[in-house]
Amino acid sequence: MHRREFLGALAASGLASRLEARSRVGEQPAAAAAVSAGAPTRFQYACMTLPYAAFPLDRALTGIRAAGYDHVAWGVTHKDTGGQQRPAMDVAAPPSEAAALARRCRDLGLTPVMMFSTVFLEEPNATDDHRRRIAQAAAAGIPYLLTFGRTRPGEYERVVACLKAIGPDARKAGVTVLIKQHGGNTATGAMCARIIREVGDEGVRMCYDAGNVLDYESHDPIADIATCVGDVRAFAIKDHRDWPKDEDCGPGFGEIDHYRLLQPVMRTGLTMPLVFENIFEPLVPRPSTPEGIDALARRAREYVQSVIGGLQAQAARPA
Repeated sequence: MHRREFLGALAASGLASRLEARSRVGEQPAAAAAVSAGAPTRFQYACMTLPYAAFPLDRALTGIRAAGYDHVAWGVTHKDTGGQQRPAMDVAAPPSEAAALARRCRDLGLTPVMMFSTVFLEEPNATDDHRRRIAQAAAAGIPYLLTFGRTRPGEYERVVACLKAIGPDARKAGVTVLIKQHGGNTATGAMCARIIREVGDEGVRMCYDAGNVLDYESHDPIADIATCVGDVRAFAIKDHRDWPKDEDCGPGFGEIDHYRLLQPVMRTGLTMPLVFENIFEPLVPRPSTPEGIDALARRAREYVQSVIGGLQAQAARPA
């Protein structure tokens, strides 16, 4: 059975109802409450260029700025003006190219806060390629490098070995490597937290991707984040629906309760990027124009800002 058919069968058997019920009662282990003891978290709203993959990178940047963002995360590939798909930043590019792209972003009023490694942690060349990415991020003044493993399980030791090797390099460069949920070895927050504990380096932490936890694993992200919230330094903002179609989507269009998801990180004392990876509507075709993507980018930001604003207002009320 194909993975999506399997997940569809689970949804039909009542999984979605069980997840909704758990979220409704607010299952939150004590670990989540413990994080709420610090100063208020300073959130940064950063749109990835990934939703603009069908358009040139420069158009992505101007659209993100026009949609009201002050921060940006570099995606994977973009079509150039000739229609060819090209990396947003090639893994073999010299650090000077990353610095030049960062200047272009800042000239538009966008501060780059994250970039994709585009290299699976299990790959034989993963350590060297991640070191190249760390050098690029450092040259660009980007604090976070996002990475993950393959969607299939296995080669756990390679993942840990790679992260142990690059953690010190990241710290020296002023960069933090963030692993996120992506099936396989990094399927859930609990599994990522186990990896982080085994690596044991401050240069390696987590970007929480609730959409992937629900999509790949049919696991409740509200319960899952409570197992790892102390390691979270950023979020990959997306949502997911199991019904009426199994697909990822923009925040607020899916089944994830973002109020419950974000509440445990409201008082970390950290500066925390909320990086918008998927902004699209479920069930309907994606926009065929960049202006259509601009509109969805703005809607996604406004929705999450409303969630954060509500949680901040609640926290400010007298007990």
